[in-house]
Amino acid sequence: MDNYKHMKELAKAHLTEVIIPFWNKLRDEENGGFYGYLDFDLQLDKKAVKGCILNSRILWFYSNAYLILGEEDLLSYAKYAYEFLKTHCYDQTYGGIYWSLNYDGSTYGTTKHTYNQAFAVYALSSYYFATKDEEAINLAKSIIEIIEKKSTDTYGYLEAFDRGFLPIDNEKLSENGVIAHKTMNTLLHIFEAYTEYYRVTGDVEIKKRLMWILDIIRTKVYNPNLHRQEVFFDEYMNSILDLHSYGHDIEAAWLIDRGLNVLEEPKYDSLLNPITKDLTNQVYQIAYQDHSLLNECEKGKVNTSRIWWVQAEAVVGFLNGYENDRNETRYFEAAKDIFQFILENVHDKRTGSEWFWEVDKDGNPYSKKPIVEPWKCPYHNGRMCFEILRRDCVG
Repeated sequence: MDNYKHMKELAKAHLTEVIIPFWNKLRDEENGGFYGYLDFDLQLDKKAVKGCILNSRILWFYSNAYLILGEEDLLSYAKYAYEFLKTHCYDQTYGGIYWSLNYDGSTYGTTKHTYNQAFAVYALSSYYFATKDEEAINLAKSIIEIIEKKSTDTYGYLEAFDRGFLPIDNEKLSENGVIAHKTMNTLLHIFEAYTEYYRVTGDVEIKKRLMWILDIIRTKVYNPNLHRQEVFFDEYMNSILDLHSYGHDIEAAWLIDRGLNVLEEPKYDSLLNPITKDLTNQVYQIAYQDHSLLNECEKGKVNTSRIWWVQAEAVVGFLNGYENDRNETRYFEAAKDIFQFILENVHDKRTGSEWFWEVDKDGNPYSKKPIVEPWKCPYHNGRMCFEILRRDCVG
């Protein structure tokens, strides 16, 4: 892979010949939405639970695929996902997005999670940009109003609620043996969603919220001594676990930079640019090994698994680092290297498949993880292709 033009050609081919055709076939013509589970052996469970996160991300994916490629068929898939979201994923009684549905579109998981609300806003904003459908952006606005009314406190965003928006334990977004009141992950994706909403609407109140979130990131989430983000927090945004998530750090670096570009506020550029540069450099220094990115480090113990979404975000994050500073050719070389690792090892070349969830450093897949489930969707890998195609890294 000698140059960026070739990288773009490979990304477009992978998007149009692998990712899009795979997800097209998962459209559920009988019950609406998209099928929710395909196991490692490529056995489709047509009656599996359908995660609303999955559906939101699919709506976002097809909206952006249409914007990138301009093919009307892609817009029809976006419209199909939109109809399912507004009819089934959205709670007509209490508002907000459910956690999950039965295969037939009836309610299954009634948890209202702020993370889930954020992804619906993200998807609806992109769909509105693609279609100019006012109903979609009004729905996004109503969900934002719920987030701001129900989830916000002095320190950040509360996360887990029952159907009627009474607080519950945050089991959905907690891992590694802790139950977190707040998480870096949810905060990051609220920022991502609000960035997109602000980009397409210019809503000045959301601009204020974006700057408020950036202040939380720089003062509470970012740890300058350890050159990383903290991951899990108590209600006051104090870290509760020694954990370094390499994938989230490289993802955050470019998503924050994207937000800064949309905001156009020089004060926040000066405050946050050093942080995104530090996160990028640290991930490069300690997690980029054997043509790919390690997963995470908990209490000093490194998890060396190569997780599908971590590799995708590493490609974008390192391209972003190079775009910000053309002297940082090491980032460009790393992005190309990891992209090649993905094409050779993470891409599951079996007929009827897409990407493995997890492989080791030699590319051997982990057979206990499915190919599709509520968290495994075309958001990270599709977005990687979009970002390669959108960016200009020649120079």
